[in-house]
Amino acid sequence: MPSHGKNYRNFRAQIDRERLYTPAEAVRMLKDAQTAKFDESVEAHFNLGLNVRHAEQQLRGTLMLPHGTGREARVAVFAEGEKAREAQEAGADVVGTNDLASRIEEGFDEFDVAVATPDQMSVVGKLGRILGPRGKMPNPKTGTVTMDVGKAVREAKAGKLEYRTDRGANVHVTIGKKSFEERQLLENYAALVDEIVRAKPAAAKGRYIKTVTLTSTMGPGIHVDPARTRGIVEELDQEGAPAQDAVTA
Repeated sequence: MPSHGKNYRNFRAQIDRERLYTPAEAVRMLKDAQTAKFDESVEAHFNLGLNVRHAEQQLRGTLMLPHGTGREARVAVFAEGEKAREAQEAGADVVGTNDLASRIEEGFDEFDVAVATPDQMSVVGKLGRILGPRGKMPNPKTGTVTMDVGKAVREAKAGKLEYRTDRGANVHVTIGKKSFEERQLLENYAALVDEIVRAKPAAAKGRYIKTVTLTSTMGPGIHVDPARTRGIVEELDQEGAPAQDAVTA
């Protein structure tokens, strides 16, 4: 495997691997670090105290970040007739039925979100083994199986995100770009934390948010204090002082 570049190594050397940084500290470090020549995405990774082998402890939902992610989603829609026209008018990148399914089976993956009308689920269902592992399978719980395809497309284009636990009880979400202002990234992070806390399954036992890591596309991870679920944005106004109303999730 290729070794990491000089910028990566220099930044990693500045990170105290034994320390839990505040969200504001982590965001400031990520923005200051020079790890790539392009505008990297900033990602949040949560490890949750859930046993995802049990359906009642699996987490899945959607949210709209206050400042979006800095990237417009590419949307594929399974629909026909009037609903196909509705999807196209709303800005869908690709629309089809069996023809679209065949393209996906042949390797087409140039989309971030898939939307389908209910009558198309017999077509989409055959793609479960492909779309499922990629987190792109349309689902009525996330509003991507719907007759209101125009609304679904517009929301996806506006930055509506889907999150879900993987097999290791991890949740991975992009919260913006390094070019975002610190406050924008922190407000997006705070909105994500609020959603994760709100969606805590009733069956969850013990410590819920176990670890949180913030990172950029090409940078190393920074461990963030998982107890800081309140006062995240206000921390900027306290000149780096710890948030007073932090609580343990």
